[in-house]
Amino acid sequence: MWFKWFKKSAEQQSSADDMPDALAKALAEFQSSEFPLPLDSFIQQASFDGRQHRLSLTLKFPWASLADELLPVLQQVQPGLTLELQSENTAQPAYRNIKQVILVASGKGGVGKSTTAVNLAVALGLEGAKVGLLDADIYGPSIPTMLGLKEAKAESPDDKHLLPKQAAGIYLQSIGFLVDPQQASVWRGPMASQALLQLLNETLWPDLDYLIVDMPPGTGDIQLTMSQKLPVTGALIVTTPQDVALADAQKAIAMFRSVNIPVLGLVENMSFYQCSHCGEIDDIFGTNGGLELAERYQVPVLGQLPLQKQIRASCDAGTPLVLNPAENGTGFYRAIARQLSFALYWQSQHQQAQQPEIIFTDD
Repeated sequence: MWFKWFKKSAEQQSSADDMPDALAKALAEFQSSEFPLPLDSFIQQASFDGRQHRLSLTLKFPWASLADELLPVLQQVQPGLTLELQSENTAQPAYRNIKQVILVASGKGGVGKSTTAVNLAVALGLEGAKVGLLDADIYGPSIPTMLGLKEAKAESPDDKHLLPKQAAGIYLQSIGFLVDPQQASVWRGPMASQALLQLLNETLWPDLDYLIVDMPPGTGDIQLTMSQKLPVTGALIVTTPQDVALADAQKAIAMFRSVNIPVLGLVENMSFYQCSHCGEIDDIFGTNGGLELAERYQVPVLGQLPLQKQIRASCDAGTPLVLNPAENGTGFYRAIARQLSFALYWQSQHQQAQQPEIIFTDD
């Protein structure tokens, strides 16, 4: 049973007192309201320090906010307990020193794709992951503005490679650091695709759990180039409930499936508007369109984001909303980040289970 495993694991890893039975039992029986499996399914390593009253857990995917839900439960049986959470992405690197590559895409522009990509990347960082963000929208790079680096320029240590910028706890790269923001990028598709590949390959990315790629809207050359030249782990589709946006999102799902890229989920942006004065909810762009699309294509809905002035204002100011825990929209992005990291963990586990076992014999 898991209870016995955890006791044995704790005893092997800790030089302090054994874990009290009541605490081990409470931990073994805990199940989060967010995920359908008990907590022990997600524990990579555990140790307990009886002298310091400290429990340390290493999880199989980033989930730092688990402490908010778990610690009060454990402190009921172990008053004064402190909890340390870490994560270890067990996936094999997909590209150089980057473990998983996620494309954030949409069928059309104006649905909040870049805003979602920025807040999602920062939220993953807040959950404990090492995250990079690549602005692949060659024609309209907006990531520098959204992260307060509008005037920043690219830097190179050797005139051959580029250093990524750092902001809000993540690493980022954008064509916006290389071109004059007042000038239009008048490039044909192949030129834009080549520029993007150079931007990706020549950036000195550190070790990353996730590289989030903010894709340009549509299903053209850049999307196909990324699909064919980069080992993509999966794609996230952003849409609104509006019929015209859903029609294009449907094309994006079909495109990724045609090139064998798993669609990890769908985010319905501008899902509803809630009046700040009376609290009344209005479905300005339609009702449950994203949910119906997700059901039709059998993909999960990772979140439904409100139409909220603070989301737009924070990105314009260069400070993503998710950095401000007092804002209402913060919880939405943190929840989507957890759902995404869980989906990536679950996918990697499924792929490992599908790998054939190779047995060597002396024959």
